[in-house]
Amino acid sequence: MTPPMPPPGPAPAGGHPRPRVAVSSCLLGAPVRYNGGHSRDRFLTGLLAHHVDWVPICPEMEIGLGAPRPTMRLRTDGRIVTKDETADHTRAMTALANDRILDIADVDGYVFKSRSPSCALLNLPRYASGLPGERTDGQPVDRHGRGVFAALVTDAFPHLPAEEDGRLNDPVLREHFVERVFAHARIRELFARDWRPRDLIAFHSRHKLQVLAHDPAAYRELGRIVAGAGTRHPDDVEAGYRRAFDRALAVRPKRGRHTNALLHVLGPLSEHLNAARRHDIVAAIESYRCGEAPLSVPVALLRHHAEGEHLDYLSQQTYLEPFPPDLLLRHHLQ
Repeated sequence: MTPPMPPPGPAPAGGHPRPRVAVSSCLLGAPVRYNGGHSRDRFLTGLLAHHVDWVPICPEMEIGLGAPRPTMRLRTDGRIVTKDETADHTRAMTALANDRILDIADVDGYVFKSRSPSCALLNLPRYASGLPGERTDGQPVDRHGRGVFAALVTDAFPHLPAEEDGRLNDPVLREHFVERVFAHARIRELFARDWRPRDLIAFHSRHKLQVLAHDPAAYRELGRIVAGAGTRHPDDVEAGYRRAFDRALAVRPKRGRHTNALLHVLGPLSEHLNAARRHDIVAAIESYRCGEAPLSVPVALLRHHAEGEHLDYLSQQTYLEPFPPDLLLRHHLQ
């Protein structure tokens, strides 16, 4: 069921791809929740909607349940049943996931609805399934569950950027998720065409500092893969590079690694600056390192001077603009 959505405005210039992102339909405003309501998310339907193409999915509606509908629960044996235990929807949900996995194989991210027995990623209550020793008072046995549909999707695509709506209220988690989505879209576009080793070299060169900020070990591994790209089968190169790239971006960068990446930009830029401009940038990086300024401050200065000095290698680093700037990320204090 496609929710009512305002037409997206044009994405700003800057060379950013337009990711395809799967999403629980209720988060876009579709009245498909168990109570007939929705959980419209302002960030998803506002700022982010101008830059992505949504692929809305409501597993419970797609297996034929209506809205409103009886409340469902996840059992400790992995089944999804109605609260009164009169209906078991596990088989239908599994069949749907197997079909939908084919449809969403090329999405760049997924936003799931929290606390949903079909879609939750984390901390979903699980109820007794009759195993020996389980509590029988109707209360959850634990809160370690994952929605049935979400579990099948994430098992099929373990490197796909995925988050719950509630966690996206945290500015750090929101920034990391959006960064991963746009990086996933860029690497998908690279390998979707008839690429050559020189294309991979250009891609890797633009992403060096972004990868370094996330995972220095992966930075070195990716360098080795690129160095040998001309002597290995393209399929092996693609598989190895994708795996290492996705693994690197999945690591959430800390302030120390960001500081290191900022200094890597400053290094080659420094010789083009006078003492006063160099001092301003160093002071901004130090303020960020101490937690006194957001990351956006030193990044803006570095990018401004790299562009002003026509240093394309630096100004075109994805680290300096990993997503459209009007998403208003990187402005928080970590």
